[in-house]
Amino acid sequence: MKKGEELELAVEKLAFGGKALGRVEGFVVFLEHALPGQVVRARITRRKRQFAEGKVLEVVRQSPHFVEPFCMHFGTCGGCKWQDMDYQGQVQWKEKQVRECLAHLAGADQVPVDPVVPSGHETYYRNKMEYTFSDRRWLLPSEIAREDVTHDRSFALGLHVPGFFDRVFNVEECHLQSPRSVEILRETREWCHRSGLAPYSVKTHHGFWRFLVIREGKRTDQTLLNIITAPHRENNEAVELLAHHLSASFPWISTIVHSMTGKKAQVAFGETSRILRGPGFIEEQLGDLRFRISAHSFFQTNPYAAEKLYDTVLEMAELSGGECVWDLYCGTGSIALYVARQAKEVLGFEVVEEAVQDAFVNAEINGIHNCRFFSGDLKDVMRATMSGLEGGGLPQVIITDPPRAGMHPTVLKAILEAAPQKVVTVSCNPSTLARDLSVLVDSYHIKRVQPFDLFPHTPHIECAVQLVRKE
Repeated sequence: MKKGEELELAVEKLAFGGKALGRVEGFVVFLEHALPGQVVRARITRRKRQFAEGKVLEVVRQSPHFVEPFCMHFGTCGGCKWQDMDYQGQVQWKEKQVRECLAHLAGADQVPVDPVVPSGHETYYRNKMEYTFSDRRWLLPSEIAREDVTHDRSFALGLHVPGFFDRVFNVEECHLQSPRSVEILRETREWCHRSGLAPYSVKTHHGFWRFLVIREGKRTDQTLLNIITAPHRENNEAVELLAHHLSASFPWISTIVHSMTGKKAQVAFGETSRILRGPGFIEEQLGDLRFRISAHSFFQTNPYAAEKLYDTVLEMAELSGGECVWDLYCGTGSIALYVARQAKEVLGFEVVEEAVQDAFVNAEINGIHNCRFFSGDLKDVMRATMSGLEGGGLPQVIITDPPRAGMHPTVLKAILEAAPQKVVTVSCNPSTLARDLSVLVDSYHIKRVQPFDLFPHTPHIECAVQLVRKE
């Protein structure tokens, strides 16, 4: 098998990360945009010692799970990679991938995995989208077909093209966030293009406009815009004019924040911020609790499914009212406050100080007075609390909801030192979840694994895992 060779193969399964897998005489070939049950003609694009990668040229036989994609950007955008597969098929494959990760990476092949809890909303479920400005615009197939039109490639505001860190295509529709957010996106792109100020370049590290982040309160109908630029204060007036224009064009916008960063990393996070319109935050409702969300605070992306997730976390914690609970990576305190009424005390730990400030406010808003929150490096704050320096002590239950990269080894070590009776871990990445569990299983039994689909049409899957300390 050589690069450039064309061949026909049957697609057997979906591998972790979303790629399809087929075999040629036992040799594995990974494919983008292919489904189990299909027979495809593919061209080999990359040949490695143990596997190859290929591009689908033609579907010879269709999969029974195939459905027509509903978005014009399918194939260009890396967001909804699975929208050509029916939802039942998506849920089935996500459950299989959770089982495989636990078996292969954590050695937990005998652990019971419950059926996936579906999202409930298959479109328009996201409450946050991050869009990138770029001076290297990727043309859509429909634009390339228009030979009679000259396209400006020097300005874009949209999403990255998979495999190209420096290429961004202009998003014209999206079925993840609300249609109103796309209206804001289009208007922002046109206004910023007309402003004459350049988008930031990841090649030269020059330019002004960097990111547009849109956050929505799905149940409160509130909208927050975070405009992130380079720290060129001489252009601040342009941002103020943009905020005025957007507020006049879209009266439903609740607040606008301008953040600035001089860091080269392409992360939509400002080093400094100022509020241009409104209070600087929005609110969201989960169950009977109300949460304040600032521009840089973490909050579950799919609030509809998050309620089901939090109910399960509360079940797994099995609280009787006398426990001290720690909530690691607590963000704005959503899980901590959700379980607080059934615990004696909850301590939340979070590295983002702005999120901790929101957590204190959220506790006050909801009349919850048995929660305390600490900002800083988790391992250091946890050890200070264990030693009694923070007036804490040892927890009976630890709940942890780390980012996609999983828990830092020092945090895992601190959990083992704290030795709680139960650990409930929430993860949006089965592979890093399995890695973290492999550290804990010597001291803890995995009692229950419950997957949740918080991200329909994508390969991502959330899990809640209950661990009980071995006697």
